[in-house]
Amino acid sequence: MRVLSNNWIITFQNPVNNIKIMINSENKVELSITRIFDAPRELVWMAWTDVKHLKIWWGPKGFTNPVCEWVAQAGKKILIHMKAPNGITYPMDGEFTEVVDLEKLVFKTAALDDDGKRLFEILNTIQFSDDGGKTKIRLDFVAYNITPEGKPYLAGQEMGWNMSLDKLVELLKQI
Repeated sequence: MRVLSNNWIITFQNPVNNIKIMINSENKVELSITRIFDAPRELVWMAWTDVKHLKIWWGPKGFTNPVCEWVAQAGKKILIHMKAPNGITYPMDGEFTEVVDLEKLVFKTAALDDDGKRLFEILNTIQFSDDGGKTKIRLDFVAYNITPEGKPYLAGQEMGWNMSLDKLVELLKQI
Protein backbone atom coordinates (compact mmCIF):
# COMPACT_ATOMS: atom_id res chain seq x y z
CA MET A 1 0.00 0.00 0.00
CA ARG A 2 1.35 3.48 -0.80
CA VAL A 3 0.03 6.98 -0.43
CA LEU A 4 -0.74 8.67 -3.78
CA SER A 5 -1.76 12.02 -2.30
CA ASN A 6 -3.09 13.37 0.96
CA ASN A 7 -6.39 11.51 0.56
CA TRP A 8 -5.92 8.50 -1.69
CA ILE A 9 -4.17 5.25 -0.83
CA ILE A 10 -3.65 2.47 -3.35
CA THR A 11 -4.93 -0.88 -2.07
CA PHE A 12 -4.60 -2.95 -5.24
CA GLN A 13 -3.07 -2.32 -8.63
CA ASN A 14 -2.56 -4.82 -11.43
CA PRO A 15 -1.11 -3.09 -14.51
CA VAL A 16 -1.21 -6.31 -16.57
CA ASN A 17 -5.03 -6.35 -16.44
CA ASN A 18 -5.35 -2.54 -16.27
CA ILE A 19 -7.13 -2.65 -12.90
CA LYS A 20 -6.70 -0.19 -10.09
CA ILE A 21 -8.62 -0.01 -6.79
CA MET A 22 -8.17 2.85 -4.37
CA ILE A 23 -9.76 3.73 -1.05
CA ASN A 24 -9.65 7.11 0.59
CA SER A 25 -10.08 8.63 4.01
CA GLU A 26 -13.57 9.90 3.13
CA ASN A 27 -15.01 6.36 2.99
CA LYS A 28 -14.97 6.17 -0.81
CA VAL A 29 -13.75 3.33 -3.01
CA GLU A 30 -12.57 3.87 -6.57
CA LEU A 31 -12.16 1.16 -9.20
CA SER A 32 -10.88 1.54 -12.74
CA ILE A 33 -10.85 -1.24 -15.34
CA THR A 34 -9.77 -1.02 -18.99
CA ARG A 35 -10.65 -3.87 -21.35
CA ILE A 36 -10.40 -4.41 -25.11
CA PHE A 37 -13.10 -6.45 -26.83
CA ASP A 38 -12.65 -8.15 -30.19
CA ALA A 39 -15.84 -6.60 -31.58
CA PRO A 40 -16.82 -3.30 -33.20
CA ARG A 41 -17.87 -0.46 -30.93
CA GLU A 42 -21.47 -0.54 -32.22
CA LEU A 43 -21.83 -4.15 -31.08
CA VAL A 44 -20.28 -3.56 -27.66
CA TRP A 45 -22.47 -0.47 -27.23
CA MET A 46 -25.56 -2.52 -28.10
CA ALA A 47 -24.62 -5.16 -25.52
CA TRP A 48 -24.46 -2.39 -22.87
CA THR A 49 -27.59 -0.52 -23.92
CA ASP A 50 -30.05 -3.22 -25.03
CA VAL A 51 -31.62 -4.82 -21.95
CA LYS A 52 -32.11 -8.18 -23.69
CA HIS A 53 -28.31 -8.46 -24.02
CA LEU A 54 -27.37 -6.76 -20.76
CA LYS A 55 -29.47 -9.13 -18.65
CA ILE A 56 -27.42 -12.06 -20.05
CA TRP A 57 -23.96 -10.80 -19.10
CA TRP A 58 -24.57 -8.48 -16.11
CA GLY A 59 -23.31 -9.92 -12.84
CA PRO A 60 -20.68 -12.45 -11.79
CA LYS A 61 -20.40 -15.94 -13.28
CA GLY A 62 -23.47 -18.04 -12.47
CA PHE A 63 -25.66 -15.04 -11.61
CA THR A 64 -28.92 -14.31 -13.43
CA ASN A 65 -31.02 -11.16 -13.57
CA PRO A 66 -34.71 -12.07 -13.12
CA VAL A 67 -35.50 -8.36 -12.83
CA CYS A 68 -33.64 -6.13 -15.27
CA GLU A 69 -35.03 -2.68 -16.04
CA TRP A 70 -32.46 -0.72 -18.01
CA VAL A 71 -33.19 2.02 -20.54
CA ALA A 72 -29.96 3.81 -21.46
CA GLN A 73 -31.30 7.37 -21.57
CA ALA A 74 -30.49 10.24 -19.22
CA GLY A 75 -33.06 10.41 -16.43
CA LYS A 76 -34.26 6.81 -16.85
CA LYS A 77 -34.35 4.57 -13.79
CA ILE A 78 -32.41 1.33 -13.32
CA LEU A 79 -33.61 -1.69 -11.36
CA ILE A 80 -31.72 -4.99 -11.39
CA HIS A 81 -32.09 -8.01 -9.13
CA MET A 82 -28.99 -10.18 -9.48
CA LYS A 83 -29.69 -13.74 -8.36
CA ALA A 84 -26.72 -15.79 -7.16
CA PRO A 85 -26.37 -19.53 -7.83
CA ASN A 86 -27.26 -20.15 -4.15
CA GLY A 87 -30.60 -18.35 -4.63
CA ILE A 88 -29.74 -15.11 -2.80
CA THR A 89 -30.95 -12.01 -4.63
CA TYR A 90 -28.90 -8.80 -4.65
CA PRO A 91 -31.11 -5.86 -5.69
CA MET A 92 -29.81 -2.56 -6.99
CA ASP A 93 -31.44 0.58 -8.29
CA GLY A 94 -30.19 3.71 -9.97
CA GLU A 95 -30.54 6.24 -12.73
CA PHE A 96 -28.75 7.22 -15.92
CA THR A 97 -27.26 10.72 -15.73
CA GLU A 98 -25.53 10.96 -19.11
CA VAL A 99 -25.62 8.97 -22.35
CA VAL A 100 -23.46 9.93 -25.35
CA ASP A 101 -24.28 7.54 -28.18
CA LEU A 102 -21.43 5.06 -28.84
CA GLU A 103 -19.10 6.99 -26.49
CA LYS A 104 -20.16 7.15 -22.87
CA LEU A 105 -22.62 5.88 -20.27
CA VAL A 106 -22.80 7.54 -16.85
CA PHE A 107 -25.15 6.16 -14.24
CA LYS A 108 -25.57 6.09 -10.48
CA THR A 109 -26.47 2.82 -8.80
CA ALA A 110 -27.00 1.63 -5.25
CA ALA A 111 -26.94 -1.80 -3.66
CA LEU A 112 -30.07 -2.33 -1.56
CA ASP A 113 -30.67 -4.37 1.58
CA ASP A 114 -33.81 -6.46 2.16
CA ASP A 115 -35.72 -3.35 3.27
CA GLY A 116 -34.69 -1.29 0.24
CA LYS A 117 -32.14 0.75 2.23
CA ARG A 118 -29.07 1.81 0.26
CA LEU A 119 -25.91 0.04 1.40
CA PHE A 120 -23.70 2.27 -0.76
CA GLU A 121 -23.99 4.35 -3.91
CA ILE A 122 -21.82 4.15 -7.02
CA LEU A 123 -21.09 6.61 -9.79
CA ASN A 124 -20.27 4.50 -12.89
CA THR A 125 -18.68 5.97 -16.01
CA ILE A 126 -18.14 3.71 -19.01
CA GLN A 127 -16.21 5.13 -21.98
CA PHE A 128 -16.14 3.40 -25.37
CA SER A 129 -13.50 3.95 -28.07
CA ASP A 130 -12.27 2.28 -31.24
CA ASP A 131 -9.02 0.37 -31.01
CA GLY A 132 -7.96 -0.95 -34.44
CA GLY A 133 -11.25 -2.67 -35.25
CA LYS A 134 -11.77 -3.64 -31.63
CA THR A 135 -13.44 -1.75 -28.81
CA LYS A 136 -11.72 -0.36 -25.75
CA ILE A 137 -13.81 0.39 -22.70
CA ARG A 138 -12.75 2.15 -19.58
CA LEU A 139 -14.94 1.61 -16.54
CA ASP A 140 -14.54 4.08 -13.69
CA PHE A 141 -16.48 3.43 -10.51
CA VAL A 142 -16.61 5.51 -7.35
CA ALA A 143 -18.52 4.07 -4.38
CA TYR A 144 -19.57 6.50 -1.66
CA ASN A 145 -22.06 6.79 1.24
CA ILE A 146 -20.85 3.36 2.28
CA THR A 147 -22.66 1.90 5.29
CA PRO A 148 -20.93 -0.59 7.60
CA GLU A 149 -23.27 -3.29 6.19
CA GLY A 150 -22.24 -2.38 2.64
CA LYS A 151 -18.46 -2.63 3.10
CA PRO A 152 -18.24 -6.42 2.62
CA TYR A 153 -20.03 -6.17 -0.75
CA LEU A 154 -17.40 -3.78 -2.10
CA ALA A 155 -14.58 -6.26 -1.50
CA GLY A 156 -15.75 -8.32 -4.46
CA GLN A 157 -16.37 -5.52 -6.94
CA GLU A 158 -13.19 -6.00 -8.99
CA MET A 159 -13.76 -9.75 -9.29
CA GLY A 160 -17.48 -9.28 -10.00
CA TRP A 161 -16.89 -6.71 -12.73
CA ASN A 162 -14.23 -8.87 -14.38
CA MET A 163 -16.55 -11.90 -14.32
CA SER A 164 -19.28 -9.77 -15.88
CA LEU A 165 -16.92 -8.50 -18.57
CA ASP A 166 -15.80 -12.08 -19.26
CA LYS A 167 -19.48 -12.99 -19.77
CA LEU A 168 -19.75 -10.01 -22.12
CA VAL A 169 -16.86 -11.39 -24.19
CA GLU A 170 -18.78 -14.66 -24.61
CA LEU A 171 -22.01 -12.86 -25.50
CA LEU A 172 -20.26 -10.75 -28.15
CA LYS A 173 -19.17 -13.97 -29.91
CA GLN A 174 -22.85 -14.94 -30.24
CA ILE A 175 -24.50 -11.71 -31.39
